[in-house]
Amino acid sequence: MKSDDNTHITNLVGKAKSGDRQAYSELVKLKMNQVVAFAYRMTQDKDSALDLAQETFLAAWESLSSYRGDAQFSTWLHRIAANKTLNYLKKAKRTVSLGDVADETVGSTVESSGPDVQMQREQLRRHVLGFMSTLPEQQRLVFDLRFYKEHSFNEIASITGRALGTVKTNYREAVTKLREFAREKGWR
Repeated sequence: MKSDDNTHITNLVGKAKSGDRQAYSELVKLKMNQVVAFAYRMTQDKDSALDLAQETFLAAWESLSSYRGDAQFSTWLHRIAANKTLNYLKKAKRTVSLGDVADETVGSTVESSGPDVQMQREQLRRHVLGFMSTLPEQQRLVFDLRFYKEHSFNEIASITGRALGTVKTNYREAVTKLREFAREKGWR
């Protein structure tokens, strides 16, 4: 099924590179939630996440002719989103406290389960978002791509343009900080 999705996306990319706006529109529909959710986890601001997603897809459209296909389209797109988001964060120099985390998750759905389980998941989500806001930008980016997107370290290195060792170090430091954060919060 995943290879069928990749084949479909590859076909859409080929059409979009030839100027087919409908094909690109379909790519946007397929990838929008992923890009918005990524930007939201990084910025913790819904409006900024939506703006960054729009900027990402505009930049991707404008530079689509330079996409060579060496990496998957989603990897290439995530690199654009990561660059846009990091530039935004550098300009904004924003710090977000746990109390500022929004009550909604952008681009995700809650699985059907009991109210207690849903409440625990929501509480954990808020704590993790609160934790992520304490990380330096590069560690936050690497942690997000590994923890939420489940990218390999090699893929993360490609997305971020960082050396593999640097990516692993950023992730290890983020996980160490998460353990300390969890200890302070009394998590089990």
